[in-house]
Amino acid sequence: MTIILGIDPGSRITGYGVVDLQGNKTTYLGCGCVRVTDLGLAARLNQIFTALQSVIQQFQPHEVAVEQVFLHQNPSVALKLGQARGAAIVAASQHTLSLTEYSPREIKQAVVGFGAAKKEQVQEMVRILLNLNKRPVVDAADALAVALCHAHSRKHKLREEL
Repeated sequence: MTIILGIDPGSRITGYGVVDLQGNKTTYLGCGCVRVTDLGLAARLNQIFTALQSVIQQFQPHEVAVEQVFLHQNPSVALKLGQARGAAIVAASQHTLSLTEYSPREIKQAVVGFGAAKKEQVQEMVRILLNLNKRPVVDAADALAVALCHAHSRKHKLREEL
């Protein structure tokens, strides 16, 4: 049993998704979004950090996977995303959790089979792969996709070692 926390960092909404990997079976445990208030940047980063600390305490993951920041046309937006990502990474490191990073293209490739998949396609494949009744909201679905990508990568590495 390996519990994986996937994180889709954002400066306004940070998604999280938690799955349990047992052998070849991946089971949904939970997901949600950290929606920060319109306070200053430092307060928003603290909210992300604190909320993810609570998620980690609740689910007790063994490993964490985080989406890398994609290159954005607006450097200010990319910087804020990077800072939100940093808050998520520090939350994981406070619990000495193993952390792996994946590019958006790697995540979409692992979950949808197409590295340029649209958000709706990711949501639907997450729903199907985790046998959910309905699609998770976009940011939570993206975080679950990060966790599924890590689970897939982990299974692939185990096969290579055998």
